[in-house]
Amino acid sequence: MAQDARTQKSWPVFSSLASWSPALLPGDLIAGLTLAAIAIPEQMATARLGAFAPQIGFFAFMAGSVGFALLGSNRYLSCGADSTITPIFAGGLAALAATGTPDYQALAIALALIVGAMLVASGIFKLGGIANLLSVPVTVGFLAGISVHIAVSQLPGVLGIESPSGPTLDRIFVIAQHLTEANPYTIGIGIGVLVAVFVCEAINAKIPGALIGLVVATLAVIVAGLEAKGVKVVGAVPATLPKPTLPDISPEHWVRLVPLAFVIAVVVMVQTAATTRSFPSDPDSPPDVDRDFLGAGAGSVLAGIFGAFPVNASPPRTGIVAETGGRSQIAGLAAAAIVLALLAFGTGLLRRVPDAALGGILLFVALRIIRVRQIVTILKQSPGEFLLIPATAALIIVLPIQQGAALAIILSLLHGIWSITRAKLVEFERVPDTTIWWPAHPHITGERVPGVAVVGLQAPLSFLNAPGFRSDVTNVVKATKPKLLVLEASGMVEIDFTAAQVLHDMLRESREDGVTVAVARLESTRAQEAFERFRLYDALPREHVFHSVDEAVRKLRK
Repeated sequence: MAQDARTQKSWPVFSSLASWSPALLPGDLIAGLTLAAIAIPEQMATARLGAFAPQIGFFAFMAGSVGFALLGSNRYLSCGADSTITPIFAGGLAALAATGTPDYQALAIALALIVGAMLVASGIFKLGGIANLLSVPVTVGFLAGISVHIAVSQLPGVLGIESPSGPTLDRIFVIAQHLTEANPYTIGIGIGVLVAVFVCEAINAKIPGALIGLVVATLAVIVAGLEAKGVKVVGAVPATLPKPTLPDISPEHWVRLVPLAFVIAVVVMVQTAATTRSFPSDPDSPPDVDRDFLGAGAGSVLAGIFGAFPVNASPPRTGIVAETGGRSQIAGLAAAAIVLALLAFGTGLLRRVPDAALGGILLFVALRIIRVRQIVTILKQSPGEFLLIPATAALIIVLPIQQGAALAIILSLLHGIWSITRAKLVEFERVPDTTIWWPAHPHITGERVPGVAVVGLQAPLSFLNAPGFRSDVTNVVKATKPKLLVLEASGMVEIDFTAAQVLHDMLRESREDGVTVAVARLESTRAQEAFERFRLYDALPREHVFHSVDEAVRKLRK
């Protein structure tokens, strides 16, 4: 398998087919058929979520499937219209143009092209670390907020009432006021489809519950004449095939789309990285996240070219491909071919699909993306970080969603910065009768060596914590008055310019005060390079750098 992984990465295009053989075709075709059964109702519902016609969702799925198969690496990943990012860009686009208008469509196309370009660039320049911008608690809160947006947007369709406009909280209030006007037939369809999807997934995730619910709901509309009883249907779906197009928008609008595109790109990178790590092509080799960013970017670029909106990796659909025998992107391409055939010859089948059925599917999606188990785990194990979940969810719900998403990213970064700045200096003691030096702890017996102080910082040394580090070292020196100060540097995986200047001054001042300084366990290659690059050896003799604290103490104590 390791050899297959190396061969796969060497292929410039269609790398998931590097070790493919015709014997794998039956499994890929079965997986593709199952994927299409799952994707068809889901893509229609997601297009509706973004205020697009159903066929635009199909365009997005086909573009995402082809683009990822072309440049992506993961064998199973399914890329297409996604309910996680759709509320974000729909809210952003609605601030620039009225939904459903040609301008709205043109802006969506331009957004797909910008997002795709950002993802391709991140793949080329190997910026996979951007996927870590959202911590797990912030991601969980983000998804909870998105689920509320999805539910609020779909409840009017399921209830059979007019959809209100305005901020999310205002819409919830208006919906509550009009509950008495709900259509019982519409409610029955929406809740029925929701229950059908839940039951099918509980029995076996391979069962296309959404498709089954959609078919049964459509038959009910036809047989019982529910249109005459106030049940709204999708209506005519044009039998149009995707064709190349370019958006006709002003340069000003291109610029205004960039911040929104960046937020969307970050979310896509986070979800793509999580998906490809959850379903690795080869468990014995690390996933090629950067290559998969290329695939997702190519999918968005193709989606823009063919008149759709940005696409994203889908963990549930990817899981379906892996569980139903798919072994390459042939499965995704087969599903795209089935969707294309439906567009060309079967759009008449979609005309009587009730809107409430699509709403029921999206309500299921909204409930599924709330990670209840993770919320409970975070609450139990890290109550402080748990607060990030409601804080992030509130940002997404209360503010315009694109602004809330941007602030969620900033909140995650601030949390990371706060974690680094919390790093405090640690004093080390020797474990009795050993050569091991261990952080001092009230419940662990340790011993100190007269005239020796051993300290360390278990975090990267940067401008964020360098002043506190210097102050803490000064306090230790004043309190213990050592002749030898040993910096245990195993935790200093990085040293930036500001920190290097602080460290340089500290080394010089210690020498002037008659304190010998040594560095032990400078293990990080980046920290070693920083010592060279910032000329720290001008203030610290090279022979004062040791492999262990014990070695430093033995050689320099006297």
